[in-house]
This record gives sequence, structure tokens and C-alpha cells, in this order.
Amino acid sequence: MPRAGGPRVSQPVTVLVVDDDPDVRELLDDYLSDQGFVVLAADSAPAARAALETGSPSLALLDVGLPGEDGLSLARHIREHHDIGIIMVSGAGETLDRIIGLEVGADDYVAKPFDLRELKARLKSVLRRYQRQHWGESAAAPAQAANEPPPTPSTRQVAAGACTLDLDSRQLFGPDGTEMALTRMEFELLEVLVQRPRRPLTRDQLLNLTQNRDWDPNDRSVDIRIARLRRKIETDPNRPQCIRTVRGIGYMYVPPGAG
Repeated sequence: MPRAGGPRVSQPVTVLVVDDDPDVRELLDDYLSDQGFVVLAADSAPAARAALETGSPSLALLDVGLPGEDGLSLARHIREHHDIGIIMVSGAGETLDRIIGLEVGADDYVAKPFDLRELKARLKSVLRRYQRQHWGESAAAPAQAANEPPPTPSTRQVAAGACTLDLDSRQLFGPDGTEMALTRMEFELLEVLVQRPRRPLTRDQLLNLTQNRDWDPNDRSVDIRIARLRRKIETDPNRPQCIRTVRGIGYMYVPPGAG
């Protein structure tokens, strides 16, 4: 009999591969299947939407250049309606697509032609970040089933600009108490900043502290997420007072009213 509250037996992870190139779909299907993943393949956004509803994937691997509805539009739809990881795939050097992909909520980005081992490492890194949250939720189920008292409301709440960040529930609340959408990577970045007030942090430090070690510290992933966070917590995102840029270093969080 499994121990109550213990780790569950690992189940195969389902990955949705969306690419209009049949050779790429076949390559990824063969490789990922050999690595123990369950692969759903789709050649278009409509086919991907159908797979999302019936296949319950844990991660989507999306080609930007899909015919009809492109991968960026599909990524935006997935981020709004499904709690899964997203990795965008595009041709080498397409910087604008890379930036837009991150802005619409993608967790990572790889360029073609890609190394399959690197792709697997990035895929596993994104999955780990999502599974940490899911395991935490599933571990609470046995206690509730045993009629134990429900957990007490979180008391680990900290000011985050004009908002309030709940460190236990991983939620961000606006000044009026309304919950604001926050991706896992945005939460992890904001958590690192608010727990180290007035401490300048380099982009490399932010990547390591958020455990996003697969990212290239020279890309713009941190800057893009900082811009998204500023739009959510700053009174005037164009003149940020809480998440400040430290020229030549990186970013620093200054608590509200600290001057």
C-alpha cells in the first residue's frame, strides 16, 4: 500500500508536438517516444486545440511558422486556457519571434536546427518547474480525504509594488484584492526579488536563483519578464519605482515607500 502523502509513481509525460513539417513531427515523435514520453502530434493550430482538449498534455512544443493561425497565437490561447508548459520553436535568427513568444507566455524557446539532447534538457527543465507545483497540490489530497482540518490561510504575504504577493499560494493580488494572472516563471522571479530587497542582482544570479539554468544569461528572457512584472505591480510601469534597473548590473527590488 502506498504511503499517504508520499510521492506518487511516475507516470509517462505527454508532450504535444505542433509542426506543419511531417519530417520534424516524425523525428520528434521517434526521439521523444524513445525517451519515455507520450507524444501527440498536430500539423496545425486547429488540430492542436483538439489534442489539448482530449489528450491532456503536460507540455506543448510549438512551431512559430504554422500555416493559418501561427504558433504565437496558439501559444497565447494555451496560456489563457491551459496550465501547461510551452516551448516555442522557430528558424535560427528570428529574434522578433523569440521576443514575442516570451511576451505571450512561452516558458522557453529553441531555434531550428536544434540538438535533440538540448531540446530534451529544456523540455525536462520546464516540466520540473510545473511538476513542483502539481506535486504540492496532489500531496494535500490524502490529508483532505482523511478528514483532516483544511490548511490555514496563508500568512506569508508581502508587498510587491502596488500589489500583494502570497508566497504560499503563489498568487498576486492587485490593490483592490483582485487576483492578477502570474505565470510560474514570473512568480519565481518576483519571489526572488522581493525576498532580497535593495540588493542588486545580475541577470545570471536571477537565472540561477529561479532555477532556470538552461537559459542563456545573455538573452533577453529576464528583461522581458521584468517588463511584464512592472506592468503588473508598478503604479507607472514607464517610471518603475519598485523593480529598478541598476545600470551595468541588473535589477533591484525597492519596497514601497522605501524611497
